[in-house]
Amino acid sequence: MFCKLNGPNCGSRRKNMSRTIPFHFVDVFAVEPLTGNSLAVVDGGDELALELMQNIAREFNQSETTFVLPATRADADWKLRSFTPKGVEVFGAGGHNTLGAWWWLAAAGRLELGDGPTWFHQQIGDLVHPLAIWQSQGKLEKVVMRQEAPVAGGQISNPGALAAALGLNTEEITDVVPCQVVSTGAAHLLVPIRDRQAVDRISPDAKQLFDLLDEVGGEGCYVFSLDPPLRGSTAYARFFNPTVGIAEDPATGTAAGPLAAHLVAHGVAQPGVVKVEQGTALGRTSIIEVDVDAGSVSVSGRGIVVASGAFSI
Repeated sequence: MFCKLNGPNCGSRRKNMSRTIPFHFVDVFAVEPLTGNSLAVVDGGDELALELMQNIAREFNQSETTFVLPATRADADWKLRSFTPKGVEVFGAGGHNTLGAWWWLAAAGRLELGDGPTWFHQQIGDLVHPLAIWQSQGKLEKVVMRQEAPVAGGQISNPGALAAALGLNTEEITDVVPCQVVSTGAAHLLVPIRDRQAVDRISPDAKQLFDLLDEVGGEGCYVFSLDPPLRGSTAYARFFNPTVGIAEDPATGTAAGPLAAHLVAHGVAQPGVVKVEQGTALGRTSIIEVDVDAGSVSVSGRGIVVASGAFSI
């Protein structure tokens, strides 16, 4: 709509001037640009209504969009709110939605960092979670986030039904560890698969998988094999989450944490760093490092800021 300087539409035009809000795209857990899990980070927006935040997340259509906001608790440095394209708010620490936001804060010079680890606290919902950002000679190295102690949940009683929901044969689900829900802040069903070829063939029936997850108390489904192609990794994984409308996620820290803890608990992996390869089936290879020690679980990774811009609302 155009108007003359003093035309009849100019008053309403000025009254409805849009606000510009900066945003950034960060590839989290990436091995190079345009790999990993892409995250939209919105710088600010604490005055925005919930519905507008949800609509912005829908507009970006990333698996998650994170708003970086001033903390409302004295013991936190920043507050993060993350939403899926369907408007579901995501909680818990150690996922790409939180790690990527802190990587952007550090890369943008918004944090005071020293060499080695610098500790911060993030407010997510009503909880505050610690994290460390590592820097060496002025260069960002990694973000490390503590997750909650692992809690084992329900097990699958009908592997045939799960195999059918995943598009596999029953014998392709193995018993190397229990097929079980485990949480380190978010409860996900961990499903051991015979080999990565079978992992790559998985094509879930979203409705069947949704029903099975609902029965067992899982949010998402993390399928994995123990024959990753990348040297130094322990597991090769894919993540499906029909409960929040995510068809497939290329990197999921909130699922890699439970998986590493599960593998250590059953003697499949040794305590220490467990590396999980994810996203390769989507052409977005990601490496997630999980440190498991005496019930303590931390997820670490890097990010790459690949784009910046602004939108008007």
